[in-house]
Amino acid sequence: MSNSHAAREIDTSRPHSARMYDYYLGGKDHFDIDKQAAETVASVYPGIFTCARENRAFMHRATRVLAKEHGIRQWLDIGTGIPTEPNLHQVAQSVVPDARVVYADNDPLVLKYAERLMRNTPQGRTAYIEADVNNPDALLNAPELAEALDTDRPVALSLNALMHFVTDAQDPYGIVSRLLAVLPSGSALALSHCTPDFDPDTWQKVTDIYTGAGTPVQFRSRDDVARFFEGLDLLDPGVTVGHRWRPDKEPTASDAEVSLWTGVGIKP
Repeated sequence: MSNSHAAREIDTSRPHSARMYDYYLGGKDHFDIDKQAAETVASVYPGIFTCARENRAFMHRATRVLAKEHGIRQWLDIGTGIPTEPNLHQVAQSVVPDARVVYADNDPLVLKYAERLMRNTPQGRTAYIEADVNNPDALLNAPELAEALDTDRPVALSLNALMHFVTDAQDPYGIVSRLLAVLPSGSALALSHCTPDFDPDTWQKVTDIYTGAGTPVQFRSRDDVARFFEGLDLLDPGVTVGHRWRPDKEPTASDAEVSLWTGVGIKP
């Protein structure tokens, strides 16, 4: 990593979505301003803590399924956020020790903790790219990606709780299409996305809080989330609420608490 990247200052003057997510998960890598914003969200949507936990649980299950059942050995995880163990590479390498994972994020606090993302099995490989999903070409052309991943072989593109931070004006579907276009047949998309479908009024309040804090969001309906999977072969049970995607045990949370559409698709 270059010194110029490491020298970027962490902005503590306003809340950051990655640090708020860390708070929802019970982490310690956030500041008072993030806690305050997160508690404001929780005051209108108490299920945010359950939603965050179920999002992580979906990532774990989707990673295991792709490794065990579909032969995936490489992952590109964009918007990885602040490291929360087990990280994606730890889940993947617990199934296939030679798994290779590239993490990408544009938050300098994630960069600070990137070393924590690099701990892997002797057979595996992890790398970190400072990149923005809104500039997919720069991300795809990063030398760290070419060094860690072989894009002639299947890669799982992991976009967890990320695309609702990309508004329609930023062309979210075009971004995902561009990322998938360079990946070969047998590659996968694993995606989770918050939705207002179960409680529109509450999610409008959540939208207002994030946007007011300087982080525009666009939470989408099931049909709009399903558009990300166009051209892919969806794994059962299709696009479904996060805690209902191949659960390890009978779900106890309500759909409104989770409010998270999830899905995994394979590129034909």
